[in-house]
This record gives sequence, C-alpha cells and structure tokens, in this order.
Amino acid sequence: METHQVMSAVFLIAVLALVLPGFLSTNSKIKQFMNNLSIWAVIVLIIVVIIYLIK
Repeated sequence: METHQVMSAVFLIAVLALVLPGFLSTNSKIKQFMNNLSIWAVIVLIIVVIIYLIK
C-alpha cells in the first residue's frame, strides 16, 4: 500500500469514530436508521464513482 492510501484509510476511520456515536444515538428506530444508512451509502457511492472517473 502506498502512503497516500494508508493516510486516507486512517482519515476515514477517524471520521467514522467521530460521527458514529452521534449517528447511532439519533437513529434509535430501525426504520429511521435504515433510511439514513441508505442515504449515506448513496453519498459514499457517488463519491467513489467521481473519484474513479477523475483518475
């Protein structure tokens, strides 16, 4: 792995550690949790596709 990839992974894990507790506490109901999780999945998918197209 390149240094850039390792730093990106560390950054993403740090962001996840900061966001996850608040995300879980505000999504106490399973329907709301699944809805918000699907929205985040779409956002991440769009970002990955954009990054793939740029390279």
